[in-house]
Amino acid sequence: MNDLVIMKSQKALTTSLKVAATFSKEHKNVLQSIRNLTAENSAVKKMFAESTYVNDRGQEQPMYYMNRDGFTLLAMGFTGRDAMKFKLEYIEAFNRMDELIRNENNLPQTPEEQLQLTMVVTNRLVKRVGKVEARVDHIEKTSELSEIQRYQLLQARKKRVIEAVGGVDSNYYKDTKARKVFSAFGKDFKKEFQIPRYDSLEKQYFKKAMEFTRNWYPDFVLQREIQNSNAQTSLKI
Repeated sequence: MNDLVIMKSQKALTTSLKVAATFSKEHKNVLQSIRNLTAENSAVKKMFAESTYVNDRGQEQPMYYMNRDGFTLLAMGFTGRDAMKFKLEYIEAFNRMDELIRNENNLPQTPEEQLQLTMVVTNRLVKRVGKVEARVDHIEKTSELSEIQRYQLLQARKKRVIEAVGGVDSNYYKDTKARKVFSAFGKDFKKEFQIPRYDSLEKQYFKKAMEFTRNWYPDFVLQREIQNSNAQTSLKI
C-alpha cells in the first residue's frame, strides 16, 4: 500500500497502475473504465492525463495519471469485500498530500525528501487504517446473530430438549409436555447470556451459546418429572 498518492508537478496524483494493483483489477480493465469515463463527458478529461510506463519486458505501455476527482469518479463503481477500506486509504492519502502541498514551506524539493515524506504519510495512514479495522471488527463482533446462526442455534436447542425428555417416542414428549422443557431452557439461556430474547445475542457469543446448548440439562425437579413420566407404562387390554 506504499505510495498510493504521489506528488507530481506540485499536484496530488495517483496512477491507473496503482489503482489496478490496490483494488486487484486488471490494468487493461482500469484503462478501459477511464476511457469510457472520458468519452462520456469532456469535463472528465481534465481529471486524467494519459502517459506511458515501461513494463517488465522493456515495452512501453499506456497508463493514466489522475487527480482526486478522477480517482473518486473511477473508484465509485468499485465494489467488493475490501473496496471500502482501499477507498478510505486513498482519501486519507490524498488529504495528507494536499495538506503538504498547501504548505509550501514544507514542500519537499528532492526525490529523497519526497520519498521520506511519502513514508511518513504511509506510516500514519497504516496506523489510522488499523484503528478503522479494529472498530469494524468490534462492530462485527457486537452485532446480532446472522440468520444462519439463529437457525443453527434453534436447531441445537430443539435437539437438546428432545434428548432431555427422552426422545420423540418418550411418554413425556408424547404427552406434549416438552414445551415446559423448552421454556426452562429459554429461561436458563437468557439468564446465562443476560439477554431479553434469543435474537439479541451478539455474534461473539455464538460458539459459547452452542456449547451451552449442547451441555444444558433441566433442573433436578424437572428431571424427576421427566423420569417419572417416562417410567409409566400404558395399560393394554
